[in-house]
Amino acid sequence: MLKLSLLIAGILVVCLLFLSVNILLRGGQFRSQHIGQSRAMRDRGITCVQSMDAIERKKDPHRVTAMEHGHKTNN
Repeated sequence: MLKLSLLIAGILVVCLLFLSVNILLRGGQFRSQHIGQSRAMRDRGITCVQSMDAIERKKDPHRVTAMEHGHKTNN
């Protein structure tokens, strides 16, 4: 049982070490996880829901949605 615990702890330490080296090589930052900042998603015309909502509200700012009336949608 002790050997297994030490083995698991050793594996975790090695994983954390690799992760920290990866972070240091990237200048201490992770890549952005936002959909709108992904080139592949932008090429497909896919944006984040907040951006899409802003675009739709610019088209018709007085539009009433089902959520504003308390109705649930099937999303």
